[in-house]
Amino acid sequence: MEVGIVARKGSERAVSLAAALRDAIVDAGESVWLDAETADALGEGDRGRSVDALADCDLAVAVGGDGTFLFVARNAGDTPIVGVNLGEVGFLNAVSPADAEEAVIAEVEAFGRGEPDVREAPRLAARAGDWASVPAANEIVVQSDRRGPGAGVDYEVRVDGSRYSGGHADGVLVATPTGSSAYNLSERGPLVGPGVSGLVVNEMAAEPGMPPLVVGVDAEITVAVEGVEEAVVVSDGRNKTSLEAPVEVTVERTSPPMRIAGPPSDFFEALGKLS
Repeated sequence: MEVGIVARKGSERAVSLAAALRDAIVDAGESVWLDAETADALGEGDRGRSVDALADCDLAVAVGGDGTFLFVARNAGDTPIVGVNLGEVGFLNAVSPADAEEAVIAEVEAFGRGEPDVREAPRLAARAGDWASVPAANEIVVQSDRRGPGAGVDYEVRVDGSRYSGGHADGVLVATPTGSSAYNLSERGPLVGPGVSGLVVNEMAAEPGMPPLVVGVDAEITVAVEGVEEAVVVSDGRNKTSLEAPVEVTVERTSPPMRIAGPPSDFFEALGKLS
């Protein structure tokens, strides 16, 4: 099998651990490579690969915080990912540095037996006409290019074709259970346990607005925007696209899901680190 390893950018500790994991996997008789930036940090730039190659691996390893895990997930397609936690919380990265070699080798061996421990988490995508967003593991936000007094959008939210809410707001956020503890939480949305098959619809600073809503994971959420020249659609806080308004943006589950390998994280233990 082939394993790709990505370390958090700018972290000597992450790069060092990535090198140790590489050596352990090679010793186990499997093929392994580092992403280009990690290889550069180790003085092995000619041996690194683009993160795009993760989609062709059997297993990916993310060494860093949840941000590193999400970066790997954006490039890994349906390749399962083991997360080694060097961050502060660790909703996605369940493996401690001390247990990293043992956990990763255990997953390599499980894949060799055809018994991988893989869980799936939904991803979202937005579409409008012929345009479609980059898939999001946390959330899709539909908003204007400005927030606060005198800004925002006029909107209407429909769920599976039925009107839920409308008015004026900074924007509308649709989150996965994974993303419920991210931007959604800062917008006073509900926490959703990882075992819940649902999506959160959360209006941001809405006038008058409705409470945040949890709907089925296969629901189709449509956000109609007017009152501005452009609507801005943001995927996981990074990928932004401006669309000419008025416009209807549909958000729904997309394939492939994010696939998480290795031991599961303790959701409630991670929540305790937020306080």
